[in-house]
Amino acid sequence: MAKKKLRVGILFGGKSGEHEISLRSARSILKAIDRKKYDVVELGITQQGRWLASSDSQALLDESTTPADTSENSLTIASAAAEPGSGAGIDVVFPVLHGTFGEDGTIQGLFELADIPYVGSGVLGSSAGMDKDAMKRMFFAAGLPQTPHVTLLRSEWRADPKKSTRLIEKSLTYPLFVKPANLGSSVGISKVKTRADLAPAMDLAASFDRKIVIEQGVGGPGVKPRELEVAVLGNDTPEASIVGEIVPAKEFYDYEAKYELNGADESVSIIPAKLTAAESKKIRAMAIAAFRACDCSGLARVDFLMAPASRSKEGKAKPAEILLNEINTMPGFTSISMYPKLWQASGLTYKKLIDRLIDLAIERHKEKQQTTFTR
Repeated sequence: MAKKKLRVGILFGGKSGEHEISLRSARSILKAIDRKKYDVVELGITQQGRWLASSDSQALLDESTTPADTSENSLTIASAAAEPGSGAGIDVVFPVLHGTFGEDGTIQGLFELADIPYVGSGVLGSSAGMDKDAMKRMFFAAGLPQTPHVTLLRSEWRADPKKSTRLIEKSLTYPLFVKPANLGSSVGISKVKTRADLAPAMDLAASFDRKIVIEQGVGGPGVKPRELEVAVLGNDTPEASIVGEIVPAKEFYDYEAKYELNGADESVSIIPAKLTAAESKKIRAMAIAAFRACDCSGLARVDFLMAPASRSKEGKAKPAEILLNEINTMPGFTSISMYPKLWQASGLTYKKLIDRLIDLAIERHKEKQQTTFTR
């Protein structure tokens, strides 16, 4: 008797500013997933937050069409997940959702309530990975090195910009990076070289989130740190890929440099990054430590900044400095995104990576069944 195929729901789109990136990732997964092993169901969410039936979800992926806006064709996770394990339900969900309402713990909480296995981190890991302030607190508690930073609320900044500026300049030195705490794909991030640039950067970040994270630039004025990335895969025993490097087409790896520049202006990825064996070993160990610090599972991409070796004014040698930047619990998943490229270079193909992530989702769900929730 033939083994029953797993029914996998690929969830994409969503209300966040990374809606289009989600569609790109979903297209790549749908093209590569092994349909001999899985029955695949497309589950789209419009930018207005409406869930779509499979036929309209396919239209959402097709850039030349727009799904009909009819309530009769709408879907919910409850109807998609009806009778899990049956031919009509969903056995596991792959939420290819980036940014707000997708990788911040909100959709993960819905899956938990519906008792559906899903790819990626749980509620805590997802929300910690999205909130840069909470993330940094967890990194600090785990003793992981990171650049000095300050967190301010939008209300604090708007109530007294001068006081906020004094606090920032007392704690940090220029250049600075000003970021909304809860957003992905480098949206709303500014590099600030002088006080004159600070207020516009704070206002921009404040338009995207109530919390603003201000980080001290790694290496100081005139230094362009290396941007390194590691892909992590697993649940309780995570593994790290080889280390890759991004050489941004712009001053730093912002949204435009990631997704909009092409040809000669495109950012360059170097896999593996040119590092010593000791540096590579240290970075990979830090990536796993960061993954565990945020209680992540399934997958994550961990980003680092590396200031080059230098000499002080007194001529004293200063070794290269490796600092943890952030963790991304649902990184871009196109075939040319860094996460799958790092695993490809580490010996795991894109198709096998999808299989592994689905297996990990089911593994974690089975482990959860060992927990008693009532007396």
